[in-house]
Amino acid sequence: MKGYHIAVVGATGAAGTELLRVLERRNFPVASLRLIGSKRSAGKSVRFREEPISVQELDDRSFDKIDIAFFSAGGDVSRNYVPMACQSDAIAIDKSSAFRMDPHVPLVIPEINAEDVRQNRGVIANPNCTTTVMLMALYPLHCVFGVRRVFATSFQAVSGSGARGIEELKRQVAGKDLQPSPELYPHPIAFNLLPHIDAFLESGYTKEEAKMQGEAQKIMHLPELLISATCVRVPVYRAHSVAVSAEFERVISVEQAREVLAKAPGLELVDEPQSNRYPMPLSVAGKDNCQVGRVRLDCAFENGLSFWVSGDQLLKGAALNAVQIAELL
Repeated sequence: MKGYHIAVVGATGAAGTELLRVLERRNFPVASLRLIGSKRSAGKSVRFREEPISVQELDDRSFDKIDIAFFSAGGDVSRNYVPMACQSDAIAIDKSSAFRMDPHVPLVIPEINAEDVRQNRGVIANPNCTTTVMLMALYPLHCVFGVRRVFATSFQAVSGSGARGIEELKRQVAGKDLQPSPELYPHPIAFNLLPHIDAFLESGYTKEEAKMQGEAQKIMHLPELLISATCVRVPVYRAHSVAVSAEFERVISVEQAREVLAKAPGLELVDEPQSNRYPMPLSVAGKDNCQVGRVRLDCAFENGLSFWVSGDQLLKGAALNAVQIAELL
């Protein structure tokens, strides 16, 4: 098997660290590995396949002789350095939102729109993690019943904010103060819910909520699909969940829906409510597959279905999806 020369930008962050684990675990054919970070991270040593690799500072020569460059360092870094990677003939797989809605950049979930990878011009975007978790269950249903519109509420773990989010929750949970002082978030996250992720738009929705509609339309090739989302930060360390109510073109039954979901790639049907078996963040944390359950006919929609889906946003929502894209390449 041919080996590939790989670069990982943001190698010491939460998503970058997870990506290295996935490359190792899936035995991706790595001929050489270049770990790239900020000036603060340069010189640190990271182990990959039992070998210590020194982190290099990001600069305009970072992508010389690189085949695939993974970007996990935020939108500003991607906007500045993805073009440099492309000029060096590397293919960039970008986790940030910088290029997701660019009409010339494929936005890919391999289980849904793998063929879009062929359209790349040097850049492939990784979708928003919450959008990915939702679509892993919604798309298989759409293929059979034809989705018309969706209402969704997300319950997003603090690891979606990176290491700082995890540390803030740990600090507040450990403290004796019932009103712990926030630093990263506008309000305490421990023992609380924050119905606010990313900036507010003029519409009253947040950017995170707008991403769920715009990205789903692009990935599913459904420009008219309507999704009304409310995104909530919750005091959970890892793994996002989404409550979904969807209306379909064709008549749908719970039995048919379960049959479709049980066969969907990358998805496990966990739907035994009488035995208290349903998807939970604790049950999907550290796992590749998303889980779906609480499947029931929606009482407000005609041809409607409601369900609950959970997935590890650092894996399927970020690192695993990126490596799956590289495997397609």
